Amino acid sequence: MLLKRIYRLLPKVSLDLPRHKVIRRSMASDPETTRFDFLVVGGGSGGLAGARRAAELGASTAVIESHKLGGTCVNVGCVPKKVMWNAAVHAEYLHDHSDYGFETGNVRFSWETLKAKRDAYVSRLNQIYRNNLDKAKIHSIQGYARFTDDPEPTVEVNGRKYTAPHILIATGGQPSVISDDEVPGANLGITSDGFFEIETLPKRSVIVGAGYIAVEMAGILSTLGSKTSLIIRQTGVLRNFDAFISANCTKELQNNGIDLWKNTQVKSVSKTGQGLEVTLVTKDPEKKDDEEKISTIKEVDCLLWAIGRRPNTAGLNIGGMGVDTDERGHIIVDEFQNTTRPGIYAVGDVCGKALLTPVAIAAGRKLAHRLFEGKKDSKLDYSTIPTVVFSHPPIGTVGLTDEEAIKSNGKENVKIYKTSFTPMYHAITSRKSQCIMKLVCVGKEEKVVGLHMQGLGCDEMLQGFAVAIKMGATKADFDKTVAIHPTSSEEFVTMR
Repeated sequence: MLLKRIYRLLPKVSLDLPRHKVIRRSMASDPETTRFDFLVVGGGSGGLAGARRAAELGASTAVIESHKLGGTCVNVGCVPKKVMWNAAVHAEYLHDHSDYGFETGNVRFSWETLKAKRDAYVSRLNQIYRNNLDKAKIHSIQGYARFTDDPEPTVEVNGRKYTAPHILIATGGQPSVISDDEVPGANLGITSDGFFEIETLPKRSVIVGAGYIAVEMAGILSTLGSKTSLIIRQTGVLRNFDAFISANCTKELQNNGIDLWKNTQVKSVSKTGQGLEVTLVTKDPEKKDDEEKISTIKEVDCLLWAIGRRPNTAGLNIGGMGVDTDERGHIIVDEFQNTTRPGIYAVGDVCGKALLTPVAIAAGRKLAHRLFEGKKDSKLDYSTIPTVVFSHPPIGTVGLTDEEAIKSNGKENVKIYKTSFTPMYHAITSRKSQCIMKLVCVGKEEKVVGLHMQGLGCDEMLQGFAVAIKMGATKADFDKTVAIHPTSSEEFVTMR
């Protein structure tokens, strides 16, 4: 059923010429230029969603993609990551089998088998995208796009020019990297993209970063049997999340056997006959002196940099088009996805806001309705977007943190409800994991503006609560809802 739902979500777009006649014309002395109604640069989630919807609304449409269709999510993001997380969950359950009366004997794990099945699944999704392109009559252009200096917005791909009155940039992002000038030997490590190319389970892994990608990668590797260290610059992970979640996730990482290095950075990396040698520098922020502690992790098979992501704008020549970017290179857009150059738009990770696949898809579709259906007010509401971190156990969060709520409403107008408990699943297991939950409410009516949780099942639990919060539910609405027992989710409707 999950596979069918994924297939239904895939944008349906084609290699054939669009159903509307493509007009060709010469522009001054330039080679012949192909014209469409809608030209999309980037064949990932946002670009394909916008292209499909535009084509459904009658626009002649083309998509330019330099790599595999599906973008980050399908190829080196959400989809293969979730497969690996599912495998890690199997490993966790194996630890609990004897507590539930099962004698499993010797169990072997094959990274190679898992990788082969995962890669085959991703290849099937790539082909489904390709097949859907055929069905939707959207023209597919393979190659790198670069905006030209022509009077009207025009892109060049493999020596040919393409233009449209509406051009969407949806090129996504890529992992940030550290140069050897910044950290000697840094290029001996890999990024999250390289994680999916690993052929065998590393015996010794070092992950650098404190964001959700670092947390997820560390959890997967550790749970599947790799001795894992996580290097973070401050005292906790997920610092952009609610403090309740950040503190608990940091504790859970340590409880799960991950070697957590706080207030630490990588000083250098070198290669030896036994693997990589990672030299670390740790400084206690509470000490005023400049005393630093130097440590070394030896025989490292996998050094993974998970230090953020940057937009894919290099080589596009958007600056020459008058498209403004921020200090990190993200394309600046308004609430309607307009860039600073009329007729050019941007959606998804390249904009640097809410870097989530469903966000890019929704923004792309909203834009298509505005441009080709006359819905001038069609735009994505970026507030109250739910998200899940596939840590161990998973995290679900939607809406404001208590800090954000206090800042915008005043401390006297904010009330917090929270709880922590051991899920019933762990009542008879030797392996334990807490479930924590928090509601952030504002005003006399106690409108729920934030919901944060970590624990078994929180990933699947969040979607329904997100609907309620988006609709404006109050704490009284939660209280009036009859609990489902015995579940963890019932705690949200019985909090006091």
